[in-house]
Amino acid sequence: MLTTLFFLAVLMVGVPIGVCLCLAGIVYILSINSPVLFQSFPVQMFGGVDSYGLIAIPLFILIGEIMNSGGITRRLVDLAMAFIGSVKGGLAYVNILANMLVSSIIGSATAQVAIMSQVMVPEMEKQGYDKTFAAGLTVYGGMLGPIIPPSVMFVVFSVLAQVAVGDMLIAGILPGVLLTLLFFVVIALMGFVYDYPRSEKRTLAQRARTAAQASPTLLIPIVIVGSILSGIANPTESAAVGAVASALVGRFVTKEFRFNALPRILLRSAIYSAVVLFLVAAAAVFSWLLIYGKVPQMVAAWVQTVAHDPVTFLLLANVILLVIGTVIDGIPGLIMTVPILLPIATEVYHIDPRHFGVVVVINLVLGLMSPPVGLSFFVASAVTGAKPGKMFIVTLPFFIISCVALVMLSLFPSLSLGLLK
Repeated sequence: MLTTLFFLAVLMVGVPIGVCLCLAGIVYILSINSPVLFQSFPVQMFGGVDSYGLIAIPLFILIGEIMNSGGITRRLVDLAMAFIGSVKGGLAYVNILANMLVSSIIGSATAQVAIMSQVMVPEMEKQGYDKTFAAGLTVYGGMLGPIIPPSVMFVVFSVLAQVAVGDMLIAGILPGVLLTLLFFVVIALMGFVYDYPRSEKRTLAQRARTAAQASPTLLIPIVIVGSILSGIANPTESAAVGAVASALVGRFVTKEFRFNALPRILLRSAIYSAVVLFLVAAAAVFSWLLIYGKVPQMVAAWVQTVAHDPVTFLLLANVILLVIGTVIDGIPGLIMTVPILLPIATEVYHIDPRHFGVVVVINLVLGLMSPPVGLSFFVASAVTGAKPGKMFIVTLPFFIISCVALVMLSLFPSLSLGLLK
């Protein structure tokens, strides 16, 4: 109890979550007066990041930085515009489709929202869309970032759950496509109700020219995802090749990437990677102490009194994870919940850890779009000036359909495991 109160106290005053976890672990060790645990503390932290799979995290982050610097993101948006055409609400479809294309490289919801808000919201405003709706739609498009590979959150889950990184990345493809299609359905229905404007009509020649100019940028997601699916490379190797491919495309195809910008890009990538990896190291200590204190066993005993089958457990987990995701960012949320819930899911209810990982990640990402915090809405607000509360209200149908998708994934494991069989 003392450890829990201390953890909540330091978290509420704004101490970074990784530091909170380490300090709470020290308080717990002091409370039980165990010198042996103190000696093992640094060993557990080092062991948490002593994983080959974690090398993929800084490489995926580097890919996103190079893409932004090389103008590749904007060309992916142009490619989406060429495919959608002049349908009612066309630019809303483009927003989601462009987010899906970009998410196959960036892999971070908040980073994607910040980037795409700058690209899509002004363009949608020009064509008569409400700025609040445009910003809110971009937020839900950013939800695809941590789901469609590459995904930093899936890499972190893989390390926490001790499952293959490649399997987790592949497991996110079908759920990402499902969410995209469901978002299209919502846009179609809302388009008729609110009479969304049509996109600018383009001739076949214009579309072909845009597609020809932008199609080389698709080499990057093809290299990353294709090499994993084909077995040519593991996720870490494919991330390294993807970083080289993004630099070459940015330099010789789009001609906007400059090699003299690499020091700045590498520094930004290193800072963000260090934050993520420190969280993973803190998670290792946190998980180790949870197991030592038999917390998973106590939680499992309570859960079994409420949930009597795997589906009921997953639905209960959806509620718990969504609530946690509303107040805690994605990776810290993984760190706090996976060590407790994963053993219950796999050992008590025999749920495939990869299926459970997809459910966990989508819940925590959806929490970024939920009150009372709604971090992604605040990111979009900082870029566009739209009000976070109004964004949530006008895009409520997207929140509802995302919850429907979670229920579908809970009921039908094949939606996440289909490509792994």
